[in-house]
Amino acid sequence: MKFFVDTADVKEIQELAATGLLDGVTTNPSLIAKSGRPFLDVIKEICAIVDGPVSAEVTATDHKTMLAEGHKLAGLAKNVCVKVPLTMDGLKTCKVLSGEGIQVNVTLCFSAAQALLAAKAGATFISPFVGRLDDIGQDGMELIADIIAIYSAYPNLKTEVLVASVRHPVHVVSAAKMGADVATLPPAVLKQMFNHPLTDKGLAAFLADWAKTGQSVL
Repeated sequence: MKFFVDTADVKEIQELAATGLLDGVTTNPSLIAKSGRPFLDVIKEICAIVDGPVSAEVTATDHKTMLAEGHKLAGLAKNVCVKVPLTMDGLKTCKVLSGEGIQVNVTLCFSAAQALLAAKAGATFISPFVGRLDDIGQDGMELIADIIAIYSAYPNLKTEVLVASVRHPVHVVSAAKMGADVATLPPAVLKQMFNHPLTDKGLAAFLADWAKTGQSVL
C-alpha cells in the first residue's frame, strides 16, 4: 500500500518525506486555504519535495474551465495529479486529461457506481471518502470493499483505489487488508501508526538495562 499525506503544510510534508515512507501528497481547496499561501506557489513547493503524485484540485465546476485549470496545474510540475470532483463535468474533464497522459484523481466519491464511472473515464485514482460516510451512519470501509471487488472483476480498469477521509489507523489497516492501492492520511494519523505503548515500554526497558552496563556503541 502506498501512503500519501493529506495536507498543504510544507513543513509537515518535509518531515514525513524525510522518513522515506511517503509516496505522494493530496491537497484540496480547504487545506490550501488553511496554509494562508498562494495556491500555485504551495503546489510547486510540494512537488519539489515529493517525487510521487501531488494532487492539486480544480476549483471550477464547468467542464471548459475545469479543463483550462487542469492544464495549468499539470504544467506546474511533472508529478502534479489534477484533482476533479465526481460530477458529470468532472468526469468529462477526467476523460480528456487522462487521454492526454495527465494523471487525474477523481475526488468526493461516495458510491461504487460513481467509482465505476470514474474508472471508465480513465481516472488514475478514485478517492472514496470513508470517514464522511461513517459520520452519517454508513460503513465507509464497505464502500472500499465494493470498489475493489468491481475493479478486480475488470482487469482493463487501471484506476487505483485511494482511500480518503481517513480518521484513524484502523481505517488504514482495514483498507490494506482489502488490497486498496493507496491511503491518504492527515499527518497526525500517519504519525499515530508509528506508536504502540508496548513499543515505548520495551524501549524504555532496553535503554535502562543498557545504561547499567556503562557502555557506549560509539
